[in-house]
Amino acid sequence: MSWPPLREELRGIEPYGAPQLDVPVQLNVNENPYGPSPACVADIAEAAGRAAVTLNRYPDREFTALRVALASYLGKDAGSGEITPEMVWAANGSNEVMLQLLQAFGGPGRTALSFAPTYSMYPEYARDTHTRWVAGRRESDFGIDLDAARALVAQERPSVVLLPSPNNPTGTALPPEAVIALCEAVGDDGIVVVDEAYGEFRREGVPSALELLGLRRNLVVTRTLSKAFAGAGMRLGYLAADPAITAAIRVVRLPYHLSAVTQAVALAALDHAPELLGKVDELRAERDRLVTHLRAEGYEVADSDANFVLFGRFADRHALWQGLLDRGVLIRETGPDGWLRVSVGTPEEMAAFRSALADAQADLQNEPIGERA
Repeated sequence: MSWPPLREELRGIEPYGAPQLDVPVQLNVNENPYGPSPACVADIAEAAGRAAVTLNRYPDREFTALRVALASYLGKDAGSGEITPEMVWAANGSNEVMLQLLQAFGGPGRTALSFAPTYSMYPEYARDTHTRWVAGRRESDFGIDLDAARALVAQERPSVVLLPSPNNPTGTALPPEAVIALCEAVGDDGIVVVDEAYGEFRREGVPSALELLGLRRNLVVTRTLSKAFAGAGMRLGYLAADPAITAAIRVVRLPYHLSAVTQAVALAALDHAPELLGKVDELRAERDRLVTHLRAEGYEVADSDANFVLFGRFADRHALWQGLLDRGVLIRETGPDGWLRVSVGTPEEMAAFRSALADAQADLQNEPIGERA
């Protein structure tokens, strides 16, 4: 008998995590390369200091002020619909939000469903909550065939459908009709979660699923402060949904799960929303320039509404990933075989990436190898 007495299905599994390496150009985990201003840092520090005075007391477990602020922020993307504080829930990053959703609506005898390639943590949420995991397949352009999706939902009867939009790792956004169709297919037997972790980076004219919340009570839309808000170290994710859904999550959340410091820091960051989001347009433009460059060089590139680009295809993607790393540029070896993902950085970082890519390819003679599989 091996020690420790771990659950059998967890034996031999490596913990999730992208490589954390000290290199000059880090473009592997889709961070915002622009940090907060000195004024924002000062306000965050002051807010954390005020919270520290109260650390002998438990924080507001309903994080009331934060929910009010998040509802106000989300309202700008909700179209004519209204988002109230009762519709908002938050946790320590989108990962905890997703885990809580699976704890509440998944579980033994229930099924979670998504469409691959997709975010690699989803099956881990399912595993950790003893939820059966099913993955359909995306089309060659990484979109979703709605007829096939409806058929899969009818066959598997999922309690939770996870739809990242923009999708990670492909960057593909879903049209509203796809979200509505899947909400209708699932019906009152489950929920549809549209994961908009990268929602602020979507291209002009691409709507948010927040606009659909008033139309389907089984729709959940998740967001994060990690990406566009440049708050990856803050660990604050959140969702908007029917108040009945947020009420249900309270059953599974741990007591006082959001610390007083987390709440204070997030509120201070939201006060600086225009500044923290001020680089989003620049990052979108840099992304679009990167897509144009890679296609001009002969690579296949997925259309992206995120702050990263999936490109390929390579006979030996690991060799190219290593060649870039040897030149001080760290990107992500993820997604379908033969593809690599690169985050969008500053103009200087993207220039370094382009130069390193050209040099690594010249050394490897690892040319792109044809059409999407």
